[in-house]
Amino acid sequence: MALQTSGQFGDKEMLEDSLSSQKFITDGYNTFANECASAQLKTDFMNLLNEEHQIQHEIFTEMQKRGWYQTEAAEQTKINQAKQKYLAQAQQ
Repeated sequence: MALQTSGQFGDKEMLEDSLSSQKFITDGYNTFANECASAQLKTDFMNLLNEEHQIQHEIFTEMQKRGWYQTEAAEQTKINQAKQKYLAQAQQ
């Protein structure tokens, strides 16, 4: 992540940092939810995890709108191959 010459974060850098932070947060909540012995605590972590994923998605969407996070569209043949692979595995 590059800093602007003024030494301060610009909008792009702040969104990049926020997106990175959200990915880290969701990773932690996912681990906590996976390791819960209490059903209520697991539900609470799953709710938090969902909220954090929503925040992450909002940041991601904003970055895409501004042209700061570009993704490539998958080729239809690769999508079909992946579907076939996982359908075959599910039927085993």
